[in-house]
Amino acid sequence: MITVHHLEDSRSQRVLWLLEELELPYEVKHYKRDPKTMLAPAELKKIHPLGKSPLITDDERTVAETGLIIDYIVETHGNGALAPPRGSEQRMAYDYWLHYAEGSAMPPLLLHLVFDTVEKKAPFVIRPIAKAISANVKKQFIRPQLNLHMDYIEHALRQHTWFVGDTFSAADIMMSFPLEAACARMDLQPRCPNIAAFVKRIHERPAYQRALEAGGPYAYA
Repeated sequence: MITVHHLEDSRSQRVLWLLEELELPYEVKHYKRDPKTMLAPAELKKIHPLGKSPLITDDERTVAETGLIIDYIVETHGNGALAPPRGSEQRMAYDYWLHYAEGSAMPPLLLHLVFDTVEKKAPFVIRPIAKAISANVKKQFIRPQLNLHMDYIEHALRQHTWFVGDTFSAADIMMSFPLEAACARMDLQPRCPNIAAFVKRIHERPAYQRALEAGGPYAYA
Protein backbone atom coordinates (compact mmCIF):
# COMPACT_ATOMS: atom_id res chain seq x y z
CA MET A 1 0.00 0.00 0.00
CA ILE A 2 1.38 3.40 -1.00
CA THR A 3 0.91 6.20 1.51
CA VAL A 4 0.93 9.76 0.18
CA HIS A 5 1.99 12.35 2.73
CA HIS A 6 -0.06 15.11 1.19
CA LEU A 7 0.30 18.81 1.97
CA GLU A 8 -2.73 20.95 1.19
CA ASP A 9 -2.42 23.34 -1.78
CA SER A 10 0.75 21.69 -3.02
CA ARG A 11 2.43 19.90 -5.87
CA SER A 12 1.73 16.54 -4.27
CA GLN A 13 -1.73 16.75 -5.85
CA ARG A 14 -0.04 15.36 -8.96
CA VAL A 15 0.90 12.19 -7.09
CA LEU A 16 -2.72 11.56 -6.15
CA TRP A 17 -3.75 12.17 -9.75
CA LEU A 18 -1.19 9.67 -11.03
CA LEU A 19 -2.40 7.03 -8.59
CA GLU A 20 -5.98 7.61 -9.71
CA GLU A 21 -5.01 7.35 -13.38
CA LEU A 22 -3.29 4.02 -12.65
CA GLU A 23 -6.21 2.90 -10.44
CA LEU A 24 -3.81 1.92 -7.67
CA PRO A 25 -4.87 1.59 -4.03
CA TYR A 26 -3.34 4.21 -1.75
CA GLU A 27 -3.75 5.96 1.57
CA VAL A 28 -3.58 9.72 2.11
CA LYS A 29 -2.17 11.35 5.23
CA HIS A 30 -3.15 15.02 5.21
CA TYR A 31 -0.96 17.85 6.45
CA LYS A 32 -1.89 21.51 6.82
CA ARG A 33 0.39 24.47 6.20
CA ASP A 34 1.54 26.71 9.01
CA PRO A 35 -0.95 29.63 8.89
CA LYS A 36 1.80 32.23 9.47
CA THR A 37 4.61 30.96 7.26
CA MET A 38 2.51 28.88 4.83
CA LEU A 39 5.27 26.27 5.03
CA ALA A 40 4.82 22.56 5.64
CA PRO A 41 4.41 21.52 9.29
CA ALA A 42 7.42 20.25 11.26
CA GLU A 43 5.86 16.79 11.58
CA LEU A 44 6.79 16.03 7.96
CA LYS A 45 10.42 15.95 9.11
CA LYS A 46 9.59 12.69 10.83
CA ILE A 47 9.12 11.22 7.34
CA HIS A 48 12.02 12.97 5.55
CA PRO A 49 14.75 15.30 6.92
CA LEU A 50 13.78 18.19 4.62
CA GLY A 51 10.19 18.12 5.85
CA LYS A 52 8.74 18.92 2.43
CA SER A 53 5.89 17.49 0.39
CA PRO A 54 5.31 15.47 -1.74
CA LEU A 55 6.50 12.35 -0.01
CA ILE A 56 5.35 8.78 -0.33
CA THR A 57 6.08 5.68 1.67
CA ASP A 58 5.80 2.30 -0.01
CA ASP A 59 6.22 -0.40 2.60
CA GLU A 60 9.58 0.52 4.21
CA ARG A 61 10.73 2.80 1.37
CA THR A 62 10.40 6.59 1.48
CA VAL A 63 10.52 8.49 -1.81
CA ALA A 64 10.81 12.29 -2.12
CA GLU A 65 10.82 14.78 -5.04
CA THR A 66 7.84 14.83 -7.38
CA GLY A 67 9.69 13.71 -10.51
CA LEU A 68 11.27 10.74 -8.76
CA ILE A 69 7.97 9.81 -7.11
CA ILE A 70 6.19 9.86 -10.47
CA ASP A 71 8.96 7.81 -12.09
CA TYR A 72 9.06 5.35 -9.18
CA ILE A 73 5.31 4.72 -9.18
CA VAL A 74 5.14 4.31 -12.96
CA GLU A 75 8.14 1.97 -13.06
CA THR A 76 7.28 -0.06 -9.94
CA HIS A 77 3.49 -0.23 -10.08
CA GLY A 78 2.45 1.02 -13.53
CA ASN A 79 2.67 -2.24 -15.50
CA GLY A 80 3.84 -0.32 -18.56
CA ALA A 81 1.10 2.33 -18.43
CA LEU A 82 1.58 6.10 -18.80
CA ALA A 83 5.18 5.90 -20.06
CA PRO A 84 6.69 4.99 -23.45
CA PRO A 85 9.10 2.03 -23.70
CA ARG A 86 12.66 2.69 -22.58
CA GLY A 87 15.04 3.30 -25.49
CA SER A 88 12.38 4.80 -27.74
CA GLU A 89 12.34 8.37 -29.07
CA GLN A 90 9.08 8.90 -27.23
CA ARG A 91 10.80 7.89 -23.99
CA MET A 92 13.43 10.58 -24.51
CA ALA A 93 10.69 13.19 -24.87
CA TYR A 94 8.88 11.76 -21.85
CA ASP A 95 11.98 11.95 -19.64
CA TYR A 96 12.69 15.46 -20.88
CA TRP A 97 9.29 16.88 -19.88
CA LEU A 98 9.37 14.93 -16.62
CA HIS A 99 12.54 16.82 -15.63
CA TYR A 100 11.72 20.09 -17.36
CA ALA A 101 8.59 20.62 -15.24
CA GLU A 102 10.50 21.22 -12.00
CA GLY A 103 13.95 22.02 -13.38
CA SER A 104 13.04 24.80 -15.82
CA ALA A 105 9.34 25.66 -15.76
CA MET A 106 8.88 26.10 -12.01
CA PRO A 107 11.78 28.42 -11.00
CA PRO A 108 10.46 31.61 -12.66
CA LEU A 109 6.95 30.88 -11.38
CA LEU A 110 8.32 30.42 -7.87
CA LEU A 111 10.28 33.67 -8.13
CA HIS A 112 7.11 35.46 -9.23
CA LEU A 113 5.33 34.12 -6.15
CA VAL A 114 8.22 35.14 -3.86
CA PHE A 115 8.28 38.71 -5.12
CA ASP A 116 4.50 38.96 -4.88
CA THR A 117 4.86 37.94 -1.24
CA VAL A 118 7.61 40.53 -0.69
CA GLU A 119 5.28 43.25 -1.95
CA LYS A 120 2.43 42.18 0.30
CA LYS A 121 4.34 41.41 3.49
CA ALA A 122 7.07 44.05 3.56
CA PRO A 123 6.83 46.37 6.61
CA PHE A 124 4.61 49.37 5.88
CA VAL A 125 7.48 51.89 6.11
CA ILE A 126 9.54 50.23 3.38
CA ARG A 127 6.66 48.80 1.33
CA PRO A 128 6.94 51.40 -1.48
CA ILE A 129 10.64 50.59 -1.87
CA ALA A 130 9.95 46.84 -1.79
CA LYS A 131 7.26 47.22 -4.45
CA ALA A 132 9.57 49.26 -6.66
CA ILE A 133 12.39 46.71 -6.40
CA SER A 134 9.96 43.83 -6.97
CA ALA A 135 8.41 45.48 -10.02
CA ASN A 136 11.83 46.06 -11.54
CA VAL A 137 12.97 42.45 -10.98
CA LYS A 138 9.73 41.14 -12.49
CA LYS A 139 10.07 43.45 -15.51
CA GLN A 140 13.76 42.83 -16.17
CA PHE A 141 14.02 39.12 -15.40
CA ILE A 142 11.00 37.15 -14.23
CA ARG A 143 8.42 38.09 -16.86
CA PRO A 144 10.82 37.69 -19.81
CA GLN A 145 11.70 34.22 -18.50
CA LEU A 146 8.04 33.33 -18.00
CA ASN A 147 7.20 34.50 -21.52
CA LEU A 148 10.15 32.53 -22.93
CA HIS A 149 8.99 29.31 -21.29
CA MET A 150 5.30 29.78 -22.03
CA ASP A 151 6.03 30.43 -25.71
CA TYR A 152 8.20 27.30 -25.79
CA ILE A 153 5.51 25.14 -24.20
CA GLU A 154 2.81 26.67 -26.38
CA HIS A 155 4.79 25.68 -29.47
CA ALA A 156 5.16 22.10 -28.18
CA LEU A 157 1.41 21.80 -27.56
CA ARG A 158 0.64 23.28 -30.95
CA GLN A 159 2.11 20.17 -32.53
CA HIS A 160 0.46 17.50 -30.36
CA THR A 161 -2.44 17.03 -27.95
CA TRP A 162 -0.14 15.88 -25.14
CA PHE A 163 3.51 16.39 -24.33
CA VAL A 164 4.56 13.01 -25.71
CA GLY A 165 2.66 13.00 -28.98
CA ASP A 166 -1.03 12.21 -28.94
CA THR A 167 -0.97 9.77 -26.01
CA PHE A 168 -1.55 10.93 -22.44
CA SER A 169 1.36 10.09 -20.14
CA ALA A 170 2.78 10.82 -16.70
CA ALA A 171 4.75 13.66 -18.31
CA ASP A 172 1.44 15.50 -18.70
CA ILE A 173 0.77 14.98 -15.00
CA MET A 174 4.18 16.47 -14.15
CA MET A 175 3.60 19.46 -16.42
CA SER A 176 0.16 20.16 -14.95
CA PHE A 177 1.23 22.15 -11.87
CA PRO A 178 3.45 24.76 -13.58
CA LEU A 179 0.82 25.32 -16.26
CA GLU A 180 -2.04 25.57 -13.76
CA ALA A 181 0.03 28.10 -11.81
CA ALA A 182 0.89 30.02 -14.99
CA CYS A 183 -2.76 30.19 -16.07
CA ALA A 184 -3.70 31.49 -12.63
CA ARG A 185 -0.99 34.17 -12.59
CA MET A 186 -0.83 35.18 -16.26
CA ASP A 187 -3.45 35.98 -18.87
CA LEU A 188 -2.51 33.08 -21.14
CA GLN A 189 -5.70 32.63 -23.12
CA PRO A 190 -4.95 35.11 -25.94
CA ARG A 191 -1.19 34.47 -26.00
CA CYS A 192 -1.14 30.71 -25.37
CA PRO A 193 -4.47 29.11 -26.34
CA ASN A 194 -2.95 25.62 -26.51
CA ILE A 195 -1.73 25.82 -22.91
CA ALA A 196 -5.16 26.99 -21.81
CA ALA A 197 -6.74 24.11 -23.75
CA PHE A 198 -4.32 21.63 -22.15
CA VAL A 199 -5.27 22.79 -18.65
CA LYS A 200 -8.95 22.51 -19.55
CA ARG A 201 -8.40 18.95 -20.84
CA ILE A 202 -6.65 17.74 -17.72
CA HIS A 203 -9.30 19.29 -15.47
CA GLU A 204 -11.95 17.30 -17.31
CA ARG A 205 -10.27 13.92 -16.74
CA PRO A 206 -12.25 11.75 -14.28
CA ALA A 207 -9.06 10.66 -12.48
CA TYR A 208 -8.11 14.31 -11.96
CA GLN A 209 -11.51 14.96 -10.41
CA ARG A 210 -11.19 11.93 -8.12
CA ALA A 211 -7.75 13.11 -7.02
CA LEU A 212 -9.20 16.51 -6.06
CA GLU A 213 -11.75 14.78 -3.87
CA ALA A 214 -9.02 12.73 -2.22
CA GLY A 215 -6.60 15.62 -1.75
CA GLY A 216 -8.84 18.42 -0.55
CA PRO A 217 -7.96 22.13 -0.98
CA TYR A 218 -5.78 22.81 -3.99
CA ALA A 219 -4.85 26.45 -4.67
CA TYR A 220 -1.94 26.33 -7.12
CA ALA A 221 -1.81 30.11 -7.56
